[in-house]
Amino acid sequence: MNLDPLKKRIDVSTGRVPADLVVKNGKIIDVFNLEVIEGDIAIVDGHFAGIGEFKGYETIDAEGKFIAPAFIDGHVHIESSMVTPSEFSKVLLAHGVTTVITDPHEIGNVSGAEGISFMLDQSEGLPLDVRVMLPSSVPATPFENSGAALKAADLEPFYKHPRVLGLAEVMDFPAVMKGDEGMLSKIVSAASHHGVIDGHAAGLDAKGINVYRSSLITTDHECTTVEEALDRIRRGMYVLIREGSVAKNLKALIRAVTPNNARRFLFCTDDKHLDDLVSEGSVDHNVRLAISEGVSPLQAIQMATLNAAECYRLHEKGAISPGYKADFLLLDELESVSISEVFVDGKSVAKNGEYTGQTSEFAKPPIQLLTSVNMTETSAEELAISINDKDPIHVIEIIPNQLVTKKKVLPAKAANGSFTPSTSDDLLKMAVIERHRQTGNIGLGVVKGLMLKSGAIASTVAHDSHNLVVAGTNDEDMLAAVDAIQRMQGGYVIVKDGKELASVPLPISGLMSDKPFIQVNEEIIQLKSKLKRIGFNGDFDPFLTLSFLTLPVIPEIKLTDLGLFDFNTYQHITVKAE
Repeated sequence: MNLDPLKKRIDVSTGRVPADLVVKNGKIIDVFNLEVIEGDIAIVDGHFAGIGEFKGYETIDAEGKFIAPAFIDGHVHIESSMVTPSEFSKVLLAHGVTTVITDPHEIGNVSGAEGISFMLDQSEGLPLDVRVMLPSSVPATPFENSGAALKAADLEPFYKHPRVLGLAEVMDFPAVMKGDEGMLSKIVSAASHHGVIDGHAAGLDAKGINVYRSSLITTDHECTTVEEALDRIRRGMYVLIREGSVAKNLKALIRAVTPNNARRFLFCTDDKHLDDLVSEGSVDHNVRLAISEGVSPLQAIQMATLNAAECYRLHEKGAISPGYKADFLLLDELESVSISEVFVDGKSVAKNGEYTGQTSEFAKPPIQLLTSVNMTETSAEELAISINDKDPIHVIEIIPNQLVTKKKVLPAKAANGSFTPSTSDDLLKMAVIERHRQTGNIGLGVVKGLMLKSGAIASTVAHDSHNLVVAGTNDEDMLAAVDAIQRMQGGYVIVKDGKELASVPLPISGLMSDKPFIQVNEEIIQLKSKLKRIGFNGDFDPFLTLSFLTLPVIPEIKLTDLGLFDFNTYQHITVKAE
């Protein structure tokens, strides 16, 4: 900070000169003491300069509204919204989120360093403050094939960027436990730059958390039970309570929050689709849900603001206090967290749920990001699963609205020596097809609980390596869906009787659209409306669910381009149960 701005801020705080902006007649939420106070708020050069009695060149009458710090999402993959950072910014600001901690892990696994650079470039100069954690696991695991590999040396140059905060979710726990030099080099590099290091402790017990904490990892967003959360808190970690589109953990975890430990909890969305962000919200939804589950409104707001800021060492954010950034919200009502207006650096950017800020034009993505679907041709023979009728097989059983799955052994139907999908038993065929380097790898499996009665669905959004994933009731529709994805260079598609019913093209690394969020949201709504045409009537998102059935670092059983993967034994297994 230069001398003159500091002098100006001091002059405003003392009342010697008027503030740029004064907010009067508001009920100020003090997240330090968890109380509501009153007074004028002075703002100068985008920072709070004082609370008391002030005069300003401009005045806002809050008319008795509550004034809260703006919200912070502690962990989010922007790519999961399916829009670019600039469009994502418009959606989140309308919901009171002015800062996000993002991990460009998804695009990193497809497009490597070029993908990370794209996300940094596209988020520059936005009213949404996009802070970046560098992907720790590209590839995510050695049990699948991704489009890139990033070593510590590849990540090192990015630490010079002012918005890079540290190392993102370390999900390869075996590599950490075994002391793998490649993984430890990334951790040491982040630590040498005083970076925060995020964890991914899915399924880990207290002994596993000992390993992570000894490795300088300070956060986890993968808790699903109260005891898991408390194990992490006891060992000095921050717990990020996640409420996304498929992973909805808040109701289960919020019971772990007490007045004694609440300062170690914050909120995140992790992966949330655009239509859910538009209709339901981001971290503002987490806050409302926490309040509905019995958390006091002030405590919930503290978790979404000050706790998140302190966890990620954003010392100028998360509170309405002199010296802090003037990112704040006007709330009509506290219990419902009804947001009237959103301010960034003391300037209004959204009102009554609508973005009102400026729209910037950004350059098109580089060509390598627009040509990321590189596959060999897939035949019906390659989709055949060789079994006999009534053979016991390993099955991936979906748990609706959860990332974890169950490993089942069930009898299957077969004809001519190959598995036959059964809609009556809800046993469908699933395939993961490598789409980055034309290896020809195809992993095959059987999924239960997807609830399709006909047709097929496919996508290039398949965490974390983002190969092409397809599931269906017959090979013909599955192949037609694969062909449609190739033509679009990525996205989502529904096929029935060989015909495309609906699609959402995602040409940027097969993950994001280059269209405005309003248009993309309409495409998503149209896509989901067509699911009824193939008999789906579940209370979960089958596309989002399918995208996580390919994630081998989550229990119990998943499918990669190399085949079925058993999380408990950490090895691939055959479809036929021996």
